[in-house]
Amino acid sequence: MPTHTPSTSPPSHAPSGFADTAPRAGHNGTDSWFGGPWLDERSGAASPVRPSDATTPYFFRVYRAFLTARATLAVMLILLLGALWTMGTRSPPWVWGMALGYATLACAVWWLPSQRQRASDQQLSLRPRQALASVGVDLVFFAALHYLTGNSFNTQALLVLPVLMAAVLMPRIMALGTAAAATINLLAAAWVQALDAGTMTTLMTQAGLTGVGFFVIAVLANELAIRLAREERSARGSMELARQQAELNRLVIEEMSEGVMVVDRQGRVRTANPAARRLLSARSQTPAAPFQLRGVPAWAPLVHAIEHGLNRPLKAEGGQEVRLRFDDHSLRDLRLRVRFTRGHPDQPDHAREEMCVMLLEDLRTVRARQRQDKLAAMGRMSAGIAHEIRNPLAAIAQANALMAEDATQPDAHPAQARLTQMVSDNVARLKHIVDDILAVAPGLRPPAPVIDPVEAVMAICNEWRSAQGLQAGEDSLLDIDLGGVPRAPTSPKVRFEPEHLQRVLVNLLDNALRYQSGQPGALLVTLRWLPGGTAGGVLMLSVANDGEAMSADTERSLFEPFFSTSSRGTGLGLYICRELCERHGASIDYRQHPPSVRHRNEFFLTMPVEQTGAAAYAP
Repeated sequence: MPTHTPSTSPPSHAPSGFADTAPRAGHNGTDSWFGGPWLDERSGAASPVRPSDATTPYFFRVYRAFLTARATLAVMLILLLGALWTMGTRSPPWVWGMALGYATLACAVWWLPSQRQRASDQQLSLRPRQALASVGVDLVFFAALHYLTGNSFNTQALLVLPVLMAAVLMPRIMALGTAAAATINLLAAAWVQALDAGTMTTLMTQAGLTGVGFFVIAVLANELAIRLAREERSARGSMELARQQAELNRLVIEEMSEGVMVVDRQGRVRTANPAARRLLSARSQTPAAPFQLRGVPAWAPLVHAIEHGLNRPLKAEGGQEVRLRFDDHSLRDLRLRVRFTRGHPDQPDHAREEMCVMLLEDLRTVRARQRQDKLAAMGRMSAGIAHEIRNPLAAIAQANALMAEDATQPDAHPAQARLTQMVSDNVARLKHIVDDILAVAPGLRPPAPVIDPVEAVMAICNEWRSAQGLQAGEDSLLDIDLGGVPRAPTSPKVRFEPEHLQRVLVNLLDNALRYQSGQPGALLVTLRWLPGGTAGGVLMLSVANDGEAMSADTERSLFEPFFSTSSRGTGLGLYICRELCERHGASIDYRQHPPSVRHRNEFFLTMPVEQTGAAAYAP
């Protein structure tokens, strides 16, 4: 999954600490910018965190800090004037008025509810009204105080506050403008004072040096603000990526079929996914973590595996089999693999914590997967053998046909015709086995056509009935019920290869004929449409007979390859039926009905309906 690490170097044209995230030309600063991912100006890659999400908290905190500093400075100024009053230094009334007015305005701006709440996502620098109420007021007040007090108060240092505030919270050009305004005020005040004192050179030099200091402070503070804003954005971007990665890991672990648990040395489960909690319980699911493994008799083998793994970690990682015995006397065999996380070697022993990651899997699932792998390998080998058998089998069939012609001659031995017939029957049987094996061999095949299931099922059943020599009508062994599906042209369609559908249906009919009772209507073929969902529903094709109920052992092995209850059967019939159905997105299964139902044994196929076919019959 591609990720983006936020850039750590600002654009060269960034005008302020927040300008590297400010709207550029062509953007309105609102929806057109914040509606999508932020693009890094150097790499052009998308950042997972919007600029406002990264800079707004930093801007608000700094802005509130400056408002608090202004209010504190105003209060300290009042206290200073009061202290001077008590010591006998009488300040003019207009000084008191200016100080009280500035203190009232600074405390009012600091106390306003609109300034105490978090700024909006679109705010990246001081608004004009905020700049006038803070930086503008400070410049006017401190400049006027410097003009009026002269050398009696050293108020030059107070001008640092508006310069610093503009450098941190406003674009760089505005910060330099604020420093220039403060410098001009100092130079003008020095010129006015020099007219009276006659020390023009000294006062102008002091004012100029102080102004240079203002510009240095503005540039350095602005550069520092840029770096702080960028670092916070980078940190927030990294935190967001870490959060997304953690969420992704959690989702992946939650959906795993394999159980995953994290256990400490004390046997306390810190976290466990649903699969692990299901494996630790006999019937339902174990409660969510954290919980203790120790003290539960059924989980004692797991605790023993942890202790054993701590002593021999390499052997534990190779996997082992454990058996859980529950209170209801049920058993569960698990395959267990153990991994250990080690603390950093530089950490002290008391801070280094070792965690155990346990990977649990039901042993039945492991063995089933192994069987599937063996069957897949056997299928590939069988397909190769079948291809090799085809050629000599064709030669045998051709030679037998020539010998069968000789057997029809008058001077031929009577037993020759019987032997050639035996060869022909067994060649046909071998050819049928080869065809069965090649039918399920893997390989690319073209998509199946869309067919009308009603016409296809009716044609297959009629052809099979004729081939078996069964009569039609009310006394027929085979009943066909297709009333559950509307007839053409409104009938729903399915995507199935006609030859494959014929093979599946004929196989089910052959099996049903073998075990039926012989009474009229002993075999029943039904086709029903089950509408529902957005895909047009499914079609259910059912083949049932009224024979004896199937045993539980036989039912469990129905669709396994090479399993047959007939001495002359290959055991591949139902297995091939299932493979052909899965190839077309269908499924086949068996269900047994209670004795009150005549046709107790039922095999049924469920085939998804094509939307084009279902739309014509949509209610």
